[in-house]
Amino acid sequence: MSAQEKTNTINVNYVWIDDLIDPNKNNANFEGGILMKAIEVKHPLIQHKVAILRDKKTGTKEFRELAEEIAMLLCYEAMRDAVQDEVEVETPMGKTMAKKINEDRYTFVPILRAGLGMSNGITKIIPNAKIGVIGLYRNEETLEPVRYYYKVPKDIQDREVILVDPMLATGGSAIDAIKMMKEDGVKKIKFLCLIAAPEGIKKVEEAYPDVQIYCASIDDHLNEIGYIVPGLGDAGDRIFGIK
Repeated sequence: MSAQEKTNTINVNYVWIDDLIDPNKNNANFEGGILMKAIEVKHPLIQHKVAILRDKKTGTKEFRELAEEIAMLLCYEAMRDAVQDEVEVETPMGKTMAKKINEDRYTFVPILRAGLGMSNGITKIIPNAKIGVIGLYRNEETLEPVRYYYKVPKDIQDREVILVDPMLATGGSAIDAIKMMKEDGVKKIKFLCLIAAPEGIKKVEEAYPDVQIYCASIDDHLNEIGYIVPGLGDAGDRIFGIK
């Protein structure tokens, strides 16, 4: 199997964010350029579900279900590098050695409120992982995040943390959440979102180049009020049926 065939099998698109911001910029010669590449998971099932998710006619029940399902599929990709322990198990036919993930190594942290819409899907994949919560909302005038709640496991510094938020728009909430994790001593952080804007990814990668971003789609741009275009509207409002 060729290298190209292997890439297609994984269904992952590694995207240089600077190319999206300025396609005329040569990243190889760009001083201070962003080295981390966002991972856009381009599986046909994810693309299909994102198409339905975007549709303004999609109702609350289906929107919630789709958000959970896409989160589950993104988590599958994000856990590709998970550490496995070799253990002995006994099947009905005898004993054998097998590999298992120590689920207690992981903590998923949804960013309230919209992040809750993805957490059920993720916990179906790793049901014994610990769950933390970060409460942030966006000031509609400044577009900056405002913190109002923070609760994580006491031993968070010993865990790998996967932050969860449906939309990565301006990047402010993501950066604030990552900062809180770093201040608590977390060494390995990943960020999962459904839809991302190039501007938001660039901002996160400039602040925290060691944080890998996984998303179902990298959209075109942010509009004048900080919404992703084409996006899917306000994910929180659609998950909770407010609009």
